[in-house]
Amino acid sequence: QVQLVESGGGSVQAGGSLRLSCAATIYDSRILIMGWFRQAAGKQREGVAHIDQDGSTEYADSVKGRFTISRDKAKNTLYLQMNNLKPEDTAMYYCAADSGIPTIATMKHLGLSAVDFDSRGQGTQVTVSS
Repeated sequence: QVQLVESGGGSVQAGGSLRLSCAATIYDSRILIMGWFRQAAGKQREGVAHIDQDGSTEYADSVKGRFTISRDKAKNTLYLQMNNLKPEDTAMYYCAADSGIPTIATMKHLGLSAVDFDSRGQGTQVTVSS
């Protein structure tokens, strides 16, 4: 079992930056891959960024070059640095982790994303105004 708690959301103007954090508490499982997904009002969930145990990363096309995912294994914390935010980035952002998917390559081969991971947090709201 893994508990994930997000923080760092808020309201910013377009062009601004936010840094999301996700603190993971591991009880009786392990974490192989982590990521962020988001859900905007009236839209489907979207996998945004992913990082595996080797440090490989993968991003949705919509955030490439603007978002950076990182992971501090010693602190069991996941981060999402979001720069040059746009109004279309407005959404609830969720941290997610999986204990069975070993790599980014496997995740992509299976056609999965953070949306499908077996643990997720409660989410943190990001609102970007124009």
